[in-house]
This record gives sequence, C-alpha cells and structure tokens, in this order.
Amino acid sequence: MTQNSASPENGAPDAPRLAQTLAEVEDALLSRWPETRLEPSLDRIRAFTEVLGDPQRSYPVIHLTGTNGKTSTARMIDALLRALDLRTGRFTSPHVESITERISIDGAPLDDEAFVRAFNDVAPYTHLVDAASEHPLSFFETVVGMAYAAFADAPVDVAVVEVGMGGSWDATNVVDATVAVVLPVALDHAVYLGETIEAIAAEKAGILKPGCTAVLASQEPAAATVLTARAKEVGAAVAREGVEFGVLRRAAAVGGQVLTLQGLRATYEELFLPLYGAHQAQNAAVALAAVEAFAGDQPLDDELVRAAFAETSSPGRLEVVRRSPTIVLDAAHNPAGARATAAALEDSFQFSPLIGVIGVMGDKDADGVLAAFEPHLRHVVCTQSSTTRAMPAERLAEVAREIYGEDRVSVAPRLADALDEATGLAEAGEAYGDPLGSGAVLVTGSVVTVGEARGLLGGGR
Repeated sequence: MTQNSASPENGAPDAPRLAQTLAEVEDALLSRWPETRLEPSLDRIRAFTEVLGDPQRSYPVIHLTGTNGKTSTARMIDALLRALDLRTGRFTSPHVESITERISIDGAPLDDEAFVRAFNDVAPYTHLVDAASEHPLSFFETVVGMAYAAFADAPVDVAVVEVGMGGSWDATNVVDATVAVVLPVALDHAVYLGETIEAIAAEKAGILKPGCTAVLASQEPAAATVLTARAKEVGAAVAREGVEFGVLRRAAAVGGQVLTLQGLRATYEELFLPLYGAHQAQNAAVALAAVEAFAGDQPLDDELVRAAFAETSSPGRLEVVRRSPTIVLDAAHNPAGARATAAALEDSFQFSPLIGVIGVMGDKDADGVLAAFEPHLRHVVCTQSSTTRAMPAERLAEVAREIYGEDRVSVAPRLADALDEATGLAEAGEAYGDPLGSGAVLVTGSVVTVGEARGLLGGGR
C-alpha cells in the first residue's frame, strides 16, 4: 500500500512508493478520505494543482454539473469535439466497472498501465500537500489532480470535466471553464449540498465563472432563478434549453431514437442517437449547445454532428446487456433519475413482465426510487452491492413492502442470486398473466450495483 506516514526523525511525511500495478494505485487511493466526504474548501486541491504546475490552466475546459445526466452529456460533448478533430480529455465519476474509466483521452479510458503512470506522476507531490494541510488529500482530490496532469501531458485541446458532487466546493472547480453546463437540478446529496432546490442550485452555480458561457438545461423555476442570478452576477452569457436551444422532435427507433435539435447556430435534423428516453434527447440538445458555444459563431457541420451522435454510448444508462430475457442496466440512484428511466422504459420498450433488481446506497432516498418504479415493475428483488455504503437488502425490502406489498417483493442479498431469481421471474410470464409476454429484468438503484451486475453479466467496458 502506498501510504503517507510520519517519519520519526523529523515528523515529515515519507514520500510514497511508486505503484507497480493498478491494484496498488487503487489501494493507495482508497486509503485516503472517501470521495463522498465533502469538506467545503478548495485549499488542498489548489495547493496540489499549484505544486503540479497548475496543469488545468493549459487547456480550455467544458465543465458540467447537475443532479442527473452529467456522464451521458459529457460523453456526447466528447464525441462532438472529437468530430471537430480536437484532442479531448474527459473526467467523469463515479466509474461503472473500472477506476480507469474516470480519465479518458481521445474518447478512450486510460489503460491500466497509463493509469498507473498518471498516479506515479503526481504521487511524489501528495505528501507535500498532506504535510501542509489540516487534512490529507482525499481520494477524489487525488484523482482530479491525476486527470488534470494527464490532460496537460497528452496534451489535449480541450477537457470535458464532470463535477463529483455539487459545484462550488467540488475539487474539479479549480478550473475556470470556457463553457459551464448545468444539467437539471433536483434533490440529491441533501446532507452535503442542502435540503432545498435553491440551496443545491446555489452550490452547483459555483462553476459559473466570469466570462464563461452558461448552458442551462431546463430547470425547475426555483433552480432557474438561482442559476440566472449567478450568471448575471459573474457576467456569463446564458443559453437556456427551451429558449435558445432544445429538442424540436424525437421519435423512438430501433436501438435508440431519432432527433431534430435546435442548436444555438442551426437546426440539425434526423439525428440518430443510440440511447433511450426523452432525458437523453435533452442531454443531446445540451451537449450540442455546449459544443456550439465552445466552437464559435458558425454552425457545426451537419454530417459531423450526425456521425458524433451515432457513435455515442453511455454504459450503465438504459444499457441492454443480454437478451432472452432482456436485461437492462440503469444507474438511476435518486427519484428524479428513476422517473426519467421509468418514462424511457415506457417510451422505448414493451416489456411484460418487467422485474426489478434494486440495490441502493444507505444515504439515498430509497422510498423515492422505489415509488418511481412501482407502476412499472411487476416484482422487485431487493439486493445489495459489495460496498459498505450499500443499504442492507432486508432493510430495502422493508421499505419496498410498504410500497409494493408483500407478494411483489423478495430478498436476495447476493447480487448474483438476485439476477438469477429475477431472470426466472421474467421468463415465467405466464405466472403474471402474460403467456405471450416479453419478460425483462431492470437492474438499477446505484452505479455500484449496475457496475457489479455488468461485470457478472459480461457487459464489458
């Protein structure tokens, strides 16, 4: 394990050993503060990036925040920028299966060896910051520093950076973005960000900096008021979904949907997007507006836009990983995300019966997630992921029984067992009065649950 321990001779932290394997890097990172711990200060990450030479200032940044949709939108922005022949860096979190997914260059995650090199490039400096700070660098702060340094080393033409949590005090917020994107704001992480939409929006508005262009997805009125006030305060130009840009038309299609989008510079018609749901269409509109704002005053080439959207993927977001019966993975982990997923299932699929495998984190609104899916699931199998943050399956089942009733809920703490049980129920459509039905399984509730299911089911990266 790479540790920062005090030297008995002078009290200074020892310089960490360089890692040889990805497992050693993960061990070293996990020995630090967990990424869910939010301490309202940018002092440590600023000290870290300063000692690294402020790599985040060597390229322009498109910065994204919001409650849901950040990773999918970041991936669309990345694809559009690469279609413009720009070299991209992309930072997203959390990861679905491998920690290496968090740092991508040219649209592809760093391989294991490159991720180890990225860690070793910054590791000698972590102990300097630890020694000078009241608290050591966190897991998340360290990975942010790795990403910013890796992007500078590549070098990239533009970085697409997703916040970890919130905005103002998020470790990514040592950048001054050229374009700042705010996806829809809803209640989530309330213990860290605030109990009201206004409070959460104020925290997320912290990524809006002087001189940037603020691209705002459609918002609840309370959030919109906060965000537009912040934009006015810092002198940011504003582009709003439903006003300056948006979805003009959408239709479900085999393997995704076909969109007509109004951008900031032009209308783009008949774009195939291999992702499901109205929420992904809105994400596409936001991504298009963000890239238009970044690229300048001219419309984007229609064929480049068409090609970029056609190649977009978003693992773990309404991702079909198996057929007969169909198994769909979706990382919805809060009520707003669950409602969007449920609407997309109704819009794009005809599953009967649909069986849920749900595992949530202990600090999430399990009641709200379960209630959002209740009209759409015939039965729910309550499970839990391997992380200590997971809500115990039996506790989740207690909540589920209040919403679904005793007969529609079962418990399988091991995810593999939950998948087996749900698959059997989906195949036994006759038991639900669907002898000719097309049964399916939805695995949802958290990114970790989906990631572990993806590994078990061979979803691949």
